[in-house]
Amino acid sequence: MTQDSIWLGPLRGPVRVLTLAAGGVALLAFAWLILQQFTAAEPIGMYEMLRPEGRLSVLVMLWSLFLAVLLGAIWLSDVIAPLEVAPTGPFDILSLVCARLAMIGIVAIVYVMFYEVVARYVFESPTLWANELSLWIAGMLFLLAGLYAMQQRSHIRIYVIYDMLPRPVQKAADVLSVVLIWVFAICLVWGGFSEAVQKLGRMETFGTAWDPPIPATIKAAILINIVLVAIQALSNLIADWNKAAEHHSPMDDIDQSEIENIRRTLKED
Repeated sequence: MTQDSIWLGPLRGPVRVLTLAAGGVALLAFAWLILQQFTAAEPIGMYEMLRPEGRLSVLVMLWSLFLAVLLGAIWLSDVIAPLEVAPTGPFDILSLVCARLAMIGIVAIVYVMFYEVVARYVFESPTLWANELSLWIAGMLFLLAGLYAMQQRSHIRIYVIYDMLPRPVQKAADVLSVVLIWVFAICLVWGGFSEAVQKLGRMETFGTAWDPPIPATIKAAILINIVLVAIQALSNLIADWNKAAEHHSPMDDIDQSEIENIRRTLKED
């Protein structure tokens, strides 16, 4: 990624320090929980992670981990890759932060599944929570990835006819697309709001041994995400309104900087 600050400016350094500090606190709390597995009469396991009432060490770890991930996503959103579309407004910043959360989620899924494989095949002690946790993270990840795809204009679009249209007609097509997205979002929220509130009210769980509240959180996340996607689509329309007509080709997806890095590596070898 490039090293130029996109939006944090002088706050970039403090955000990085706070991220490291929160991560350090989370690691210390995690180490303490691991130590308790060998010393405490009733050690705290993954089951209690969803039920932390009265357990200070669990609350400290969860909140510090949450802050570390959130601040890390904010810090990572301050730089963009060469192929990424630069933010054109405040809402684009939110979409980039959500995109970085999705990227962190991918890393988290890898670590969870790695832990499960080692526990299952090396120590013959499979977990009761790895599958549910990976599903939970993946569900959130796919939703956030959809918002990022909208911000980057990388969702599925067919340019064969669009590129042949004059710019006024292209604008009309863009307006129609945004209207349809908003209609879909309104219908989805209208039809699913009551159910989402009910699921959250009773914190509907997954019905497994670990029993995470996947149905309650994913249902609400779907409605929130579709609203964010609709707002992002409107933001894109406003930002692109006065742009000149663009012509697209498969060459647009080629990362020239990555090709140069490969050539440089081959020359050094």
